[in-house]
Amino acid sequence: MATLSPPPGAACCGARPPHSVGRSNMDVRGSSTGCAFYEQGIDLTPPPGAACCGARPPHSVGRSEVLHAMAVARPDCRMTVFVPQGTDAPNGSPAIAHRPLPSARFIGRHLQWPGRIRALRPNAFFSPAGVLPLRQIGCPTVITVHDLAIYRKREWFPAGQPLSTGWIVPRSLRNADRVIAVSQNTASDLQALFGVPASRISVVHEGVSNLFRPLGSEDLKDARARLKLPERFILFVSTIEPRKNLDTLLEAWAMMRDRPDLVVVGGWGWRYEGIRARMQRLGPGLRHLEGLDPAELPAVYNLALMLAHPAWYEGFGLPPLEAMACGTPVIVSDTSSLPEVVGDAGLIVPADSPEAWRQALEAVAGDADLAADLRRRGILRAAEFSWERSADLTWNAVDEVVRKASA
Repeated sequence: MATLSPPPGAACCGARPPHSVGRSNMDVRGSSTGCAFYEQGIDLTPPPGAACCGARPPHSVGRSEVLHAMAVARPDCRMTVFVPQGTDAPNGSPAIAHRPLPSARFIGRHLQWPGRIRALRPNAFFSPAGVLPLRQIGCPTVITVHDLAIYRKREWFPAGQPLSTGWIVPRSLRNADRVIAVSQNTASDLQALFGVPASRISVVHEGVSNLFRPLGSEDLKDARARLKLPERFILFVSTIEPRKNLDTLLEAWAMMRDRPDLVVVGGWGWRYEGIRARMQRLGPGLRHLEGLDPAELPAVYNLALMLAHPAWYEGFGLPPLEAMACGTPVIVSDTSSLPEVVGDAGLIVPADSPEAWRQALEAVAGDADLAADLRRRGILRAAEFSWERSADLTWNAVDEVVRKASA
């Protein structure tokens, strides 16, 4: 009876995607109500890097974008979005209603929220953050898993939140009727780490906003002056934390001959003290843009010589996709989902080899033909990803669980 798609800006969880169980074909179109959960990344959601998090300035964007695209795809479906008390409801489709979460406290929320969901009598519940309420909600459930890095290497993350990582996330994965993985690599991790059968997993790649595109020279000239960016620079976009492997990039950049500047975009995450000290020692030529307005990011990508993304692990990896959409050459590490996202449109380099990274950086910076080829390939590759496609595939997963429940 309801559909789940919050508007742009929804950061985390969503509930009940499809509206009504479509009559003959049993899809969830054109019904009464639905419910969704809009969360800012506290309490209910897992810790950074677990099933819900992506760590980069506009990273929770992925969850909001797909939910908004779902609402647009099915305007006949009405959705109810739960938002934290005291939080402004995000703007979006008229088909989306908003309700406050029942409690600011973790346990209270889990005890009270399921009853409010059941009262809506939705056809299904969709959580883009990979977490289900602890109590039964009386309808089929679909969750999206964005990242399982914390289960691959816990030392990449701060201590704490054992309730989420040790119980709530695994329980949600066991109980969900359908688990959406944002990459084939994440799907493989779901099977290897949690034993989720392939029959319950759907792979739905993330998309890229049409804001990320090649920009005109006048816009770029204004942005360069406004942000005081150098003429030639290598770009790194991510929260600064161990998993992102900025250390390898810093070492490679320091070894470059005739090196361009290095611009780091992203806030301080956790366990960054050694990285910060190293950045301070490198001094001139290294610029840290902390707190960059996300609206400026397309221009920064456009102005960069290349994006360097040396992460040890990504559930998907939005920055390389966004950079490719802007026509910026990308270099990524050979780990997790990054080769899957980039395909043959970027350079793929061992994550543990600063020397290999130095060579790749120098190749792109010094070879105009190579850079032009990567720009062309990147734009073509990025065109294969869209939030509209992600929304359609997510709806397919929701329709399937509703159809099975109604059989």
